[in-house]
Amino acid sequence: MIEKTINFNLSTHVVEELQTYSELLKKDINVILNEALEQYFENEQKKLLEKNIYDENAMTNLDFDEFWDDVDI
Repeated sequence: MIEKTINFNLSTHVVEELQTYSELLKKDINVILNEALEQYFENEQKKLLEKNIYDENAMTNLDFDEFWDDVDI
């Protein structure tokens, strides 16, 4: 696994929450952040998949009879 350094800023409130939960759960802050981000990515992927399904359905909003009504075979 290749690790990269990313600089970002956290609010004081978030840092305090991380410290509190780290102590309560006896977990390293990095573990908490990684778990939280994994959960975030899973949720966003679900949303994107649901949106794609909705968009595909929106393109085919005709029912079977309406779709085939004017088609000559």
